[in-house]
Amino acid sequence: MKLNFNIEPLENWLPVKHQPLVIAGPCSAETEDQLVATAHLLAKTGKITALRAGIWKPRTRPGEFEGIGSIGLEWLNRAKRETGLPITVEVANAKHVEEALAAGVDILWIGARSTANPFTVQEIADALRGVDIPVMIKNPVNPDLSLWIGALERINQAGITKLAAISRGFSSYEKSAFRNEPMWELSIQLKTLCPELPIICDPSHICGNRELIPYISQKALDLEMNGVMIESHIDPSVAWTDAKQQLTPAALSDLIDNLTVRQPEPKDQGVSDKLAELRKQIDKIDDLVIQKIAERMSIVEKIGEHKRDNDMTILQLNRWDEIINKRADFAKALKLDAEFTTKLLELIHAESIKKQTEIMNVTKVVE
Repeated sequence: MKLNFNIEPLENWLPVKHQPLVIAGPCSAETEDQLVATAHLLAKTGKITALRAGIWKPRTRPGEFEGIGSIGLEWLNRAKRETGLPITVEVANAKHVEEALAAGVDILWIGARSTANPFTVQEIADALRGVDIPVMIKNPVNPDLSLWIGALERINQAGITKLAAISRGFSSYEKSAFRNEPMWELSIQLKTLCPELPIICDPSHICGNRELIPYISQKALDLEMNGVMIESHIDPSVAWTDAKQQLTPAALSDLIDNLTVRQPEPKDQGVSDKLAELRKQIDKIDDLVIQKIAERMSIVEKIGEHKRDNDMTILQLNRWDEIINKRADFAKALKLDAEFTTKLLELIHAESIKKQTEIMNVTKVVE
C-alpha cells in the first residue's frame, strides 16, 4: 500500500546545480568567524547545494555544549548574504521554528531524537501550519519505520508539501564499524511506500568517523538517494562537537569529485534489452522459489499434525542445528554469503514454528 503524501518535487524547492545534491557545514556553529569562514570555503568549491549548521544541540547529558543558540541565526544569515548559499538548521520545538522563520532560514530539519517523540513533532507541525517552507525529517534513533512515517505525515498534514526524509542510521546494541547502523532496508521500504519522497543520506552520523564517509556516500547514491548531508568544519581537530566525523571543505570537495552518480535506467537500448532478459530469468526463478517454499510449508503442516497427535514439542533443537549446519555448508559450496543463508533459514524456520503452533491449537481428531 502506497502512502498518500502531497509532496512537491525536490527541484521545486532545492534546485541542484551540480550532482549530487550536497548539504554541508559544521556540526555546530561555534563562533561567527568559524561558521562564515567554513561557508566561504564550501561555497568556493562550487559543489554545495545548501549550508547547514547546528545552533540548538540536543545533548545526551547536561553540561555538554548545547549549541550557541539564537545568535547563530545571525551568523548563518551573514554566511548566506556573503556566499549565496541557502541555509538550513535543526528545530526541536515551536520556539525554534518561530525564531528560524523570523530569521529567514530557508530549510528546516527535524532531528532523530525529535522524530522519536510524536508530541514534539506535532508541536513543530502546529507551529508550521500555514507556512510555506521546506522541511527535512531524520529517521528516529531506533529502527521504527512507523515513527518515521508518522513524523512525515504530521508535517505534511500541517500543509508542508516541500518535504524530504534524511537517513542518518539507527542505534544498535551490536558493535560495528558505524556509529549508527545504516539499515538501508528501512530507507528502501520508505521509498517503496512513497516513491515521490526525496531521501537524503547523512553519512556523518552513520559513520561517526570521516574515513567511512566516502563509502557510505557512494552506497547512498547507488541506492538512488537524492543526495547527502555531510558535516564540514574549517578545522575539525578543534571542533566543539563530533570532531571525528567532520571533513574540511577541501576534503569534502575531493570526496564529491570521486563519487559516481549513476542513473536508475540505462540510456543504451542494447543494455536495456539485456537487463530485461536477465530480469525475466530472475522472475522465473523467484516463482520457483515461492512455489518450493509453499511446498515446504505443506510438509511443515503435516509435521505439525504428527507432533500434535503424538504429544511432541514443536521446537526440537537438534533438528534445527542439523538444518543450519547442513544448509550452511551447502550454501558455502554454492558461494552464498553465510549470514544471508542463516537469516533466510531463520525466517523460514520462524514461519514453520508459527504454522505448527496454529496446528497445535487445533484439537486432535479422536476416532
